[in-house]
Amino acid sequence: MSSTELPFVPPANVLPRVAPVGIEEDERLRTVELPGITLSVRSRSPAREGLPPALYVHGLGGSSRNWSALMPLLDGVVDGEAVDLPGFGDSPPPDDGDYSVTGHARAVIRLLDASGRGPVHLMGNSLGGAVTTRVAALRPDLVRTLTLVSPALPELRVQRTALPTGLLAVPGVTALFTRLTREWTAEQRVRGVMALCYGDPGRVTDEGLRNAVGEMERRLRLPYFWDAMSRSARGIVDAYTLGGQHGLWRQAERVLAPTLLIYGGRDQLVGFRMAQRAARAFRDSRLLTLPDAGHVAMMEYPESVATAFRELLVDTGELETGSMTEAEAGAGVEAGGDGGALTGAEADHGNRASEAGTGGGARGSGPETGGASFGASTGG
Repeated sequence: MSSTELPFVPPANVLPRVAPVGIEEDERLRTVELPGITLSVRSRSPAREGLPPALYVHGLGGSSRNWSALMPLLDGVVDGEAVDLPGFGDSPPPDDGDYSVTGHARAVIRLLDASGRGPVHLMGNSLGGAVTTRVAALRPDLVRTLTLVSPALPELRVQRTALPTGLLAVPGVTALFTRLTREWTAEQRVRGVMALCYGDPGRVTDEGLRNAVGEMERRLRLPYFWDAMSRSARGIVDAYTLGGQHGLWRQAERVLAPTLLIYGGRDQLVGFRMAQRAARAFRDSRLLTLPDAGHVAMMEYPESVATAFRELLVDTGELETGSMTEAEAGAGVEAGGDGGALTGAEADHGNRASEAGTGGGARGSGPETGGASFGASTGG
């Protein structure tokens, strides 16, 4: 096999059995069989019947567990589910091997169509942000609101810290990297990923680190892990180069759903400077900036994200103000009247929101491993 070829991946029905992803208290996993794909879906029992549905979509190398810190905070607001994209978490590879942004978006649409849960409050992080942007543009009937945490939308000047992740898309690089890092332990890889994805890796609890190490060990035993990583990374790069109606920024302009944008000031993968461009692109947007957060704000500052989402629902008339606590109502996100939707005094507001979220979070396992072990090469 040449260095530019990806390893052979057996069909999903003959893949070896590997322990399923971990679940938190009160969570459950189910498998959904759809044409061409099998998806694992994580959910919690809603606080009461009749709550509007929500769907959470993780980023590159992540899993549905990336939302485990946020989901219980919204139990009384939405009936939430989180999906493992094809080839990630507990979902096997897609039958057609399509890991493009469009391929992942197609999987989300098939899930929503099959479940009949739409329209949903749709949330996405990084790659999941690009995927959900495409879903919202193509199928507005499926989306009530859109919440994007550090969405992977095209940047002309990519941060240097993000370049190693992008190299995953280059043929041959993944095979070379796996050979060079064969002796790395799962903990070394995880600590590198956390250094890349978190604004402050010190916020991760000992339990969270143990969970992440266990998840990394599980992933490395999957014969298709690096294939899913490299092809999905290639899908992001390809999406960045698309122009015209299929371009992600053009599709962002087509999104009709009220949109909440969340950016971290210490994000090493998605430029913080992109926040204002995104706020201008989405026609009905609100922007929350968290200066101390990294790439996975829903894991680092879940209370802040939950508060902003609740206020989005209040603003759109789906939630009464009385359903929010006094602290939540006081830390609201401002929406611009001209569609720019920037927060007033961004830094000050972001700092207040960050402080509001320091009581929890950073406990889940498997942050988006934008470069799984690649992160370890850049993060130390």
